[in-house]
Amino acid sequence: MAGRKMLIGGEENQSNVEDEAHYDFDLFVIGAGSGGVRAARFSANFGAKDAKSFGWELNEKIDFNWKKLLQKKTDEIIRLNNIYKRLLSNAGVKLYEGEGRIVGPNEVQVTQIDGTKLSYSAKHILIATGSRAQRPNIPGQELAITSDEALSLEEFPKRVVILGGGYISVEFASIWRGMGANVDLCFRKELPLRGFDDEMRAAVARNLEGRGVQVHPRTTLTELVKTDRGVMARTDHGEEIEADVVLFATGRSPNTKRLNLEAVGVELDQTGAVKLESQCGSCLLIISTRIAVWVLSSDNIYVAGAPAANATSIKTFVTSRRVDEYSRTSVPTIWAIGDVTNRMNLTPVALMEGTCFAKTVFGGQNIKPDYNYIACAVFSIPPLAVVGLSEEQAIEQANGDILVFTSSFNPMKNTISQRQEKTIMKLVVDAETDKVLGASMCGPDAPEIMQGIAIALKCGATKAQFDSTVGIHPSAAEEFVTMREASRRVPGAGKPKTNL
Repeated sequence: MAGRKMLIGGEENQSNVEDEAHYDFDLFVIGAGSGGVRAARFSANFGAKDAKSFGWELNEKIDFNWKKLLQKKTDEIIRLNNIYKRLLSNAGVKLYEGEGRIVGPNEVQVTQIDGTKLSYSAKHILIATGSRAQRPNIPGQELAITSDEALSLEEFPKRVVILGGGYISVEFASIWRGMGANVDLCFRKELPLRGFDDEMRAAVARNLEGRGVQVHPRTTLTELVKTDRGVMARTDHGEEIEADVVLFATGRSPNTKRLNLEAVGVELDQTGAVKLESQCGSCLLIISTRIAVWVLSSDNIYVAGAPAANATSIKTFVTSRRVDEYSRTSVPTIWAIGDVTNRMNLTPVALMEGTCFAKTVFGGQNIKPDYNYIACAVFSIPPLAVVGLSEEQAIEQANGDILVFTSSFNPMKNTISQRQEKTIMKLVVDAETDKVLGASMCGPDAPEIMQGIAIALKCGATKAQFDSTVGIHPSAAEEFVTMREASRRVPGAGKPKTNL
């Protein structure tokens, strides 16, 4: 076998004799969500429907067929799974069914459905097992469901209590209320969606209330009790709310418990997330495309497999014990991407990390994930989308003044239908450099619009460049290029204070 090339500190070196050790696979990916599948495929490659389809019955009376929606959902998941399997197969990825467990720096054990255990060696091992829904430890917690079961309920819930103030809780509150359920949303803070721009959080809360969701801020659940009519949810304010379904949407935990990671030297933080080495000069190998992938039968998580490098064949220069910029763990042959690392838990981010991993380890390129100006959206009704810094973040980080430009208006579709639900837009600008630091929007089509805004911010756009751009009329998006006057000027937290 010819000597493989390695990139060490940006220079190509022939691998030493130890690099020639034989492995069953070049890469073994444990987990086949978005990041795992992307990493496996790319690594291998290197060497509308109408209303009826969504359950709405359009007769003299408009009705909703929950079972029809669930079947359509299941059909679509099966279709997508088959597409992924075909893509993986076409890329040369071998697919197994079973549960993966790491038993050494270069060895993975697979337990098949029938209980048979198989072992495979791998030059590189990639952990991409995602995360699991958390359940608060309260009496009766077993009576609640999580988002995993929310779209698999046999009957449509007419009364729902949701605990949590994040993406999932807000989105399911919108979904179920939109389908006609009575929804109570409980969360601990004053507003939902902690971490987003406060003005946008307030808009989302108003819109939820405007659409009939009963919002309970500064409220948590203390107990669930089974009743003849469903489930009784008790709050810390002494309220009792009857429900058909209680949904816990109180966060997710990295899915690492059954992987045997700490036993093989992979460090985890207190949440169970994989720690990655923060600074590594790592050898990057250009190898063949023999890769395996399989699925974790217990919860439909694919386990993709392909080989890993022997620890002794990799030269690393570690300065601290965290996930490195290239997604390497504390064990040089084991890598991790996606929610399991608890960095930025978004599907497109996992895709980016998987792509960067494949290019780095198998494509001969030093490619780090770039977490700057990643747009994200909350698919509430109407949706919220943001990119860059919120107003609060900009003020906290700035050394000078911040200019805030806002626009609030009733969209034309709401004017005609007489729905009182305003769209809100915001640009946050560095007063000294004129650079746009962040953008936010709550209103129809916000995610579609924000994806384009994200490109501009990624390119370092200034407010003057926004102003010089001709808008599309009539559209909501044109507001982003017509906000001429700042709504307020705010001093940054880092700006020197005077007594004047």
